[in-house]
Amino acid sequence: MLVDFETLPDTARIWIYQSNRSFSPEELEEINQALSQFLNEWTAHGSTLQAGFEVKYKRFIVIGLDQSQASASGCSIDASVHFIQGLEQKYGVELMDRMNVSFKQGEYIAYKSLKDFKKMAKAKSISKNTTVFNNLVANKLEYSEHWEVPASESWHSRFL
Repeated sequence: MLVDFETLPDTARIWIYQSNRSFSPEELEEINQALSQFLNEWTAHGSTLQAGFEVKYKRFIVIGLDQSQASASGCSIDASVHFIQGLEQKYGVELMDRMNVSFKQGEYIAYKSLKDFKKMAKAKSISKNTTVFNNLVANKLEYSEHWEVPASESWHSRFL
């Protein structure tokens, strides 16, 4: 069952999918509709899942699940992965590749391979103060407080 993302508890499980490019306004409208439909029908062993989503910076798809009602099962997680893979194919984007890093360069969101990010850190093109997106956060509270942080406060710090 689709719920407003803001109403999800701090303990809600979070999945973040970063796109290798920004979505156009038309794509965002279609993606919002597709996410709404998918989450409204998302179940685990016949139990309704209370989930919400938001799309940040026109490129991050964030799905939250209130596990106090029902937890995602292997099959329901597989369904969500297939849904995301369908978005990848439809829009010609990468959403599942965890070996890429997104960070801010001014108001621009940069998307680089981990290898290139390491090179940039070595060349001092990025610093401990560079704002990075920690897509490894596990719940809504972590997402709220530790998703968009200086590199020094994230796993990215090991490359600085």
